[in-house]
Amino acid sequence: MSAKVNTSLPLEYQTEQNRLNILGFWIFLGAEIVLFSTLFSGYGVLGERYAGGPVLKDIMVFKDVMIQTLLLLVSSFTCGIAIFEMRRNNLKGLLAWLVITFILGAGFLYMEINEFMHYVHAGATMQTSAAFSSFFLLLGTHGLHVTMGIGWGTMIIIQLLKKGLIPETARKTFIIGLYWHFLDVVWIFIYTYVYLKAMVS
Repeated sequence: MSAKVNTSLPLEYQTEQNRLNILGFWIFLGAEIVLFSTLFSGYGVLGERYAGGPVLKDIMVFKDVMIQTLLLLVSSFTCGIAIFEMRRNNLKGLLAWLVITFILGAGFLYMEINEFMHYVHAGATMQTSAAFSSFFLLLGTHGLHVTMGIGWGTMIIIQLLKKGLIPETARKTFIIGLYWHFLDVVWIFIYTYVYLKAMVS
């Protein structure tokens, strides 16, 4: 027996199972907020304990941080356009904007890996000080989430190509959109609390 479909709602909300899954994902994001809050708290306590080693303010390349931020902010915008195209039932537009979104995400990861390598070459590793231990843990966790988001999104793109735009694939697309916007919000906090704070300290 097929699930009852309410065509008066957006495609991703048309079945009760979809609505429950989306609600469940919001609850999952609540747990993610707790995780990142803990990491931010750890950095707040340890972020200035450099133990005589390199200081973030002295070795960071702010231009590269700005490029990372721009890439992720633009990817959040293109992700929003992808959901808009999904609501218009435009599969080609949805796929195109999703691909652009995850390419921008990959660009962000490339810049972040280069940033980490720069710090290591400057003598700042997780073993150097408590400050950089908490720094790498916070940013590395976020970077890992972005990596998982790209992999997850790629699988959704494959499903969209195979199954088309149906309530099931629309729900999965909507959820990856929520996840991607969440990562963007976390990065804004990182940019403000880590980099801008380091610049003015």
